Amino acid sequence: MSTIIEILTAVALILSIIIPGGAFLLGERNKKRYKKSLAVNCFFFFGTLLVGTIAMFAGAQNVQAATDAAGSGLATGLGYLGAALVTGLSGIGSGIAVASSASAALGAISEDGSLFGKSMIFVAMAEGIALYGLIISFMILGKL
Repeated sequence: MSTIIEILTAVALILSIIIPGGAFLLGERNKKRYKKSLAVNCFFFFGTLLVGTIAMFAGAQNVQAATDAAGSGLATGLGYLGAALVTGLSGIGSGIAVASSASAALGAISEDGSLFGKSMIFVAMAEGIALYGLIISFMILGKL
């Protein structure tokens, strides 16, 4: 049952980004519509994260977990090591990406102020690497 919840949460997160963005791109592009689309996107994205977090911590407890934990010491340790590795590498990768893209974005903005939106997209994509790494590490820890 928890696998279905994880899949539905991932699908809901992706749809919470695609649907408001697609609605904005298909309609008339003005500042009011952009703000409304961004507000809907933030509401549904963070709402889905909240519901997913609650569902993750409110899962059913297994009675046999205590007996299984004694025999799976190595597997649990390697799972924690994998989660730490994913989180650390995503943090290092996003740090490198943000360092180069943010300085380039500042240079582009100083040359032409109209490039602010385009340049911030690349900085935000680099920050997304760290967020996805954290989400993956929480999924790994949830399966231990």
